[in-house]
Amino acid sequence: MGTATGRWVLLTTVLGSGMAMLDSTVVNVALPRIGEDLGADLGGLQWTVNAYMLTLAALILLGGALGDRYGRRRVFVVGVVWFALASLLCGLAPSAEVLIGARALQGVGGALLTPGSLALIQSAFRQEDRARAVGAWSGLGGVAAAVGPFVGGWLVDGPGWRWVFLLNVPLAAVCVPVALRHVPESRDPRAGGRFDVAGAALGALALGAVTYALIAAPDAGASPLVVGAAVGGLMLAAGFCYLEAHRAEPMLPLGLFAIRQFTAINLVTLCVYAAFGGFFFLSVVQLQVVLDYSALQAGAALLPTTVLMLLFSARSGELAQRTGPRLPLTVGPLLCAAGMLLMMRVGSDAVYWRDVLPALVVLG
Repeated sequence: MGTATGRWVLLTTVLGSGMAMLDSTVVNVALPRIGEDLGADLGGLQWTVNAYMLTLAALILLGGALGDRYGRRRVFVVGVVWFALASLLCGLAPSAEVLIGARALQGVGGALLTPGSLALIQSAFRQEDRARAVGAWSGLGGVAAAVGPFVGGWLVDGPGWRWVFLLNVPLAAVCVPVALRHVPESRDPRAGGRFDVAGAALGALALGAVTYALIAAPDAGASPLVVGAAVGGLMLAAGFCYLEAHRAEPMLPLGLFAIRQFTAINLVTLCVYAAFGGFFFLSVVQLQVVLDYSALQAGAALLPTTVLMLLFSARSGELAQRTGPRLPLTVGPLLCAAGMLLMMRVGSDAVYWRDVLPALVVLG
């Protein structure tokens, strides 16, 4: 962590994954203005958010496998460039349909760069510094997600909603040269032989179908398309598991899930990030609709959480290295839950310092 290379690796990976994290929340505060400018209905606005999530979820396993085989830095850089070009298309979109398609392309770029960013840290840092580096990466990525509503509100009330997407272009212009010049390339030496094309296709289709069913169900209900996507996705997932269990060189070795800590950490991560995603989406809406905050005010209201995450994330990694992961991964989610319960006090008569701020401090 004290070397120049270590700082460059951390900067590059945070910039890359931070773009993807920022984009998952920054768009939320811009949706009303997007709907006005492009004439999009509620369904169109939902798909502006969800098209990105759909391709990201469907292809993220493939992105990790490609990095292991062809070079993590190479796939990461391709993902950043892809993400920036898709962001440019989003910013120039003349219609809601083009915007939704461009958002889907953004998700492809996110799927290429997100797993690569963590893999680069794992391969570049020595073991005694890895926990601190991952803590900084995770925390600063979380800061990017948390600062999204504030940045989005400032841009929407200022230069306009299109800059929510165009902002990624200069970030990528910094990230790519730094990655190519300062980040060492790495591969998984065991990822040789034939590429698991069938596993990649089944994994992407299974995740894509299930994600589509979850996204479409609130509007379409138990329609044949939704039910068919859900059932088909589960069947594809079962086929994926069967295939991966019997291949000599699987994209996802299922034996990993026999490791209790690996399985537990994935379940904890799923729950925590699902909660965070819901919180940062709903809290911005709550502050704007119930308390009549402007887009900028709603985003700025969440800054205490952002500041606390920025200050303490790297230190929490050091703490986990000393105590083991169980203590922070137990206390942390419980504190998050307490913060979200405190947000239930935020009604139409709420006062910021009395009702909103305590929840955000506990959450942060």
